[in-house]
Amino acid sequence: MAYTLEHCLRSRQDFPALVKNPGLAFLDGPGGSQVPSVVVDAIADVYASCNVNTHGNFAPSREVDRRMQAARSVVAAFLGAESGSCISFGQNMTTLNFSLSAAIGRTLHKGDEILITQLDHEANRGPWAALAERGAVVHEVRLLKSGELDGADLAAKITPRTKLLAIGASANSLGTVNDIALARRLTREVGALLVVDAVHYAPHFPVDVQALGADFLLCSGYKFYGPHVGVLYSRPGALDALPTDRLSVQDPSAPYRIETGTLNHAAIDGVRAAVEYIASWGGGTTLRERIVDAMTHIAAYEHDLARHYHEAARRIPGVRVWGPDFAAGRARAPTVSITLDKATAAEAAVALGSQGICVWDGDFYAARTVQVLGLAERGGLLRTGVSMYNTRDELDRLLAALEALA
Repeated sequence: MAYTLEHCLRSRQDFPALVKNPGLAFLDGPGGSQVPSVVVDAIADVYASCNVNTHGNFAPSREVDRRMQAARSVVAAFLGAESGSCISFGQNMTTLNFSLSAAIGRTLHKGDEILITQLDHEANRGPWAALAERGAVVHEVRLLKSGELDGADLAAKITPRTKLLAIGASANSLGTVNDIALARRLTREVGALLVVDAVHYAPHFPVDVQALGADFLLCSGYKFYGPHVGVLYSRPGALDALPTDRLSVQDPSAPYRIETGTLNHAAIDGVRAAVEYIASWGGGTTLRERIVDAMTHIAAYEHDLARHYHEAARRIPGVRVWGPDFAAGRARAPTVSITLDKATAAEAAVALGSQGICVWDGDFYAARTVQVLGLAERGGLLRTGVSMYNTRDELDRLLAALEALA
């Protein structure tokens, strides 16, 4: 079914923060979305009914075991993974990626090459760049002024010595959607691993990890209406071969092999509830079908709103919009970043915040991107992100405020 303004207005009643703050326009989804009541209820229910550890020989512990397995299966359906055994959980994406990079780093030899990009969030740069300390040679894929990666540069820098490419599916700074199919083809040609950061992609597009061909893919529950939980997908067999940091008592098989200590069971059940909430807006006979249907139609709704904002902002004198446009057929996340001639991003964010408009300013941990664009000394970008609960009226409020500032 289509996702329309009517559905959006109905969904807003599901989010306590929107109900309690009717005057606020939460246009800050790329920094973390709001959560629906079903997620809050799921988290509370774990604490109220089975706040015990896993693998115990008593009923509440068995219930936690059941919920954790259910969460893995539901997230697998969300990502199009082969099974729940491909899904690992952690404190956040960054922590999981550091664990992953440490494990892969132990398999490298001096002179092996790692490829990162100038468009990525630092969470998919820093852990891999740190492998230079182990003797790896780290290269960067060039970012063009258009806000897109240079495909020719990517192809030129993948060589037989390349052991891994770390690339974002979509940029949290500019909304750019990268050519993962090209990345997969090039890495396969040389036998390199492909690590995809889908933190900004997963909230806005149906994900099919098997079609993407990623060896590893990471995302974060709090970006798609859930709590702060990191998610790692591992291609079957890929995690089992890695020398991960783990205690001798930890289950050495996937997905547990990279999970350290006791997990946040309540939050993980909240991620399960968030995915099922998304699925409730879709049609189909299976959970996967409902997820894909819901994400497809919500994505179209978000895209239309973001395109409206993008085109209107471009017409305001004194405003510059950064990143790819919304040309027909272009894959584009509903995230738009701008700069103003007469105000820094921080000054604009403060002014907008005083009017109840929540947007982000700065580099959003995509510091290299902002540096390459020459915006670091100006305080970076002013970023607006559209989520399923945002309306055109909210964006028009923002546009009117920007005209006054510009």
